[in-house]
Amino acid sequence: MIQRVQSVFLFLIVVAMVAMFFVPIWAKTNPANGQEYALTAFSLGPVTSAGAEADSTSTIFIAILAGVAALIALYEIFQYKSRLTQMKLGLLNSLVMAALMGCAFYFSSYVGEDLIKTKEQGEYLSGFYLPAVGLLMNVLANRFIKRDEDLVRSMDRLR
Repeated sequence: MIQRVQSVFLFLIVVAMVAMFFVPIWAKTNPANGQEYALTAFSLGPVTSAGAEADSTSTIFIAILAGVAALIALYEIFQYKSRLTQMKLGLLNSLVMAALMGCAFYFSSYVGEDLIKTKEQGEYLSGFYLPAVGLLMNVLANRFIKRDEDLVRSMDRLR
């Protein structure tokens, strides 16, 4: 059923993962020349004055993981007749989002910091926290799916 609470949480996962495509994850400014470097779901590199990125490193793996997590959550919404399948998909989605968080951390902390060698650290932006929000929503959705499964099993015992 689409109107269940866990469906709302799963839809919020889809929204958070799609938002990863459009918001920056990390940014750092080179104090020597004032050039700003930004990490998005698709690239890591300097941001030109027009807002487009030039001479950038591809970070398409972040976009792929975010897309996979969104697709799994969307598919999980429509598997409401099989709660055990939903729980398995929720576990798989947790692993994908953990890999997404690790990938974003790697590109921002190691690759991005090596790009500009300064004493100042880069700034984590809203896109960095979206996988954590998605992971929290996934935990809540799995909790409500388990609650539904326990309710159905308790009703089967009464028959």
